[in-house]
Amino acid sequence: MTGLHLWAGVLTGWLLYAIFITGGVSYFRDELTQWLRPEIPARPATLDAAQVGQRALDALSIMAADSTLWQINLPGKRGNAIEVAWQTAESEHRAWLDPLSGKPVVARATEAGEFFYYVHFSLHYLPRILARWLVGLCAMFSLVVLVSGVIVHRRIFSDFFTFRPGKGARSWLDAHNSFSVLGLPFHVMIVYTGLVTLMFTYMPWGALAALGPEQARPALARVMQAQVDVPARTGVAAPLAALPPLMEQATARWGKDSATRIIVGNPGDAVARIAIVRGDSGRLSVAPASLLFHGVSGSLLETRDSPGPVLKTWGALYALHLGRFADHALRWLYFLSSLTGAAMVATGMILWTVKRRNKLPAGQTGFGLRLVERGNTACIAGLLAALPAFFLANRLLPLDMAQRSEWEIHCFFLCWGAALLHACWRRSAQAWREQLLAAALLWATVPLASGWNSGRDLLQSLQSSDWLFVTFDAMFLTVAAILLMVSFGVRRTVQSRPRRI
Repeated sequence: MTGLHLWAGVLTGWLLYAIFITGGVSYFRDELTQWLRPEIPARPATLDAAQVGQRALDALSIMAADSTLWQINLPGKRGNAIEVAWQTAESEHRAWLDPLSGKPVVARATEAGEFFYYVHFSLHYLPRILARWLVGLCAMFSLVVLVSGVIVHRRIFSDFFTFRPGKGARSWLDAHNSFSVLGLPFHVMIVYTGLVTLMFTYMPWGALAALGPEQARPALARVMQAQVDVPARTGVAAPLAALPPLMEQATARWGKDSATRIIVGNPGDAVARIAIVRGDSGRLSVAPASLLFHGVSGSLLETRDSPGPVLKTWGALYALHLGRFADHALRWLYFLSSLTGAAMVATGMILWTVKRRNKLPAGQTGFGLRLVERGNTACIAGLLAALPAFFLANRLLPLDMAQRSEWEIHCFFLCWGAALLHACWRRSAQAWREQLLAAALLWATVPLASGWNSGRDLLQSLQSSDWLFVTFDAMFLTVAAILLMVSFGVRRTVQSRPRRI
């Protein structure tokens, strides 16, 4: 079990660390999206969802009159703009609207918080299926690591209350045990439910056998997603029914502000359909729930909000992973638990190198040890520098730059790649300290660049009670301070030669 725990952790540690960090950040992807698009004003204190949706329909009737499908994502409690999308024969289009006026809002091109959400399970630059298989294998290995870790550390719960600083490998082991026990229930839940979210990618054979290779994907999509099936267009023009009465029915059934999405099929035609989709906030399930109305008469055609036991179970497990049901306090707990997972992996990887170095004669290192030491530096410290590099790119790249959103992502990976080159060039302890110092400087620079570029600096945000920008600026400065303190202590601990354990 010790060997299994050791090698399963070493083989997957770097990727698992990145997944925990980016996955943790994605719990605030809606708020981060607002921060990354500073041109869009802060969310008004009160919004009437029915009126906001009607403004979006009126705008789409002008912007996308020739489209066959409209989708509207209402701002909700965590958004500050209406996101609309429509399909034409050539392509799919997307825009953002002011919830008060319904007019288009021009915002900088960015993947925003969606980048961190998708990169934590689809990576980047790799084919999607290959990337998700790699992440899935990593998740399966991590379950092995968690179970074998509990078996190996027989006193794991008593050791949770023990920390001996300045003892080299013993200190790293104490930290590893503490982070492991602190978040163990969350770690098991998040890894297992992560596999459930992509279960038909990893185990497609049941669906293929039951539905056939041609029908499996569309059949599953109809069950697991909110969709609108509409008859063929008749060519007879007809105006859409008013939205507020339809929203009132959704409110009566699900509660206030529960409907967050509107889908319109064949708008402007006599066979138009309007689907009002229930959001995930406040309910422990992502099983689709929707009401389907006739788009012209407004009559209710179908109610779909009573899933069967299988779909309900899948929806609950999926919801546990995404955490969309969580309020602010619980979302912070999700985020901090993800950070304990990253810390568990990081301390485990560092512990491996410290113990291996202690077993070698002074001045000697093997190739495997050097490889893992430099990989640890680049992965752990380098990722902490790549994150603010993405935020700085969002603020500093020219707004009219071609493929601007892709270059934000390129800057993230270029910074991470530079960390790897630096780790290969410098000695391990020096590389750790320098990269942590660089990361601290980058994090401290983000609020300054944001205030200069967006005109919404910390002082102005405080004066205008723009608490979202205040929170982000405060968090950036806090991370910078923590990394600065860690950088001063890491040099004497990473390559120390304490008593063996």
